[in-house]
Parts: sequence; C-alpha cells; structure tokens
Amino acid sequence: MEQSLPLGEAAGAIGVSVDTLRRWDRTGKLATERDERNRRLVPKSEIERLTQRPERHRTQAPNSPRNRFTGVVRSVEVGGVMALVEIEAGPFLVTAAITRDSVEELGLKPGVAATAFVKATSVMVERG
Repeated sequence: MEQSLPLGEAAGAIGVSVDTLRRWDRTGKLATERDERNRRLVPKSEIERLTQRPERHRTQAPNSPRNRFTGVVRSVEVGGVMALVEIEAGPFLVTAAITRDSVEELGLKPGVAATAFVKATSVMVERG
C-alpha cells in the first residue's frame, strides 16, 4: 500500500488549507483514502502531483535577478549623490537611478557595455 499522509500534513505539504483539500476530495480534484477510523488520508503520489512546478529557466549567473538587459550606456546624468544611467539594450531603453559612487566605480559613460538587472522595482547595473 502506498504511503499516505493525514489531511492536515498533506495540506501543509501542498500549501493549502484542510478545507481546500476536503473540497478537492468532494469535487474529484484529489484522490484520498480512508483509514480504519474513516479519516481521509492523501497518498504521497497525490501530494507530488499537486506540488509539481514547471521548470524555471536558469540564469547561469551567480546573481538572483532573472531579467537582464545587456546593452550599451547611452547617457549618464550625475547630480549630487545620485545619477541616471540610460542603457540601450536591443529595442529597450532602461533608465536606472544609481549612486554617483556606483557610476564612478563601474566607470559608466556613454559607449560602455553594461547590464541592467531588473528585480521588482529596482534596477541594478553592472559594467559588461
């Protein structure tokens, strides 16, 4: 007999509520078993089926951002402690607000290769 988990443990493993599992059982989305006390048990194969995630693309890089725009610095506007760096990356223009220190450390100026990393609402820049 296949190994099974009690409803509460299965719900935790799948990341849903116990009520959701009960509803899925009633509607046929989930196959359950019953133990000798008539309690629902969820086979491990069902847990695996419901927790499968599509394979995500790999960045092949040591950093976590997945959205990378590699291109050439088009302009750098420095004012006070901040700077605006515009990168032309294929059909995209990406403008990043970064520190003056970052511009200087990376040696960013028009014509320099650079990559903009977009993660949430932040844009990070590295010299390419």
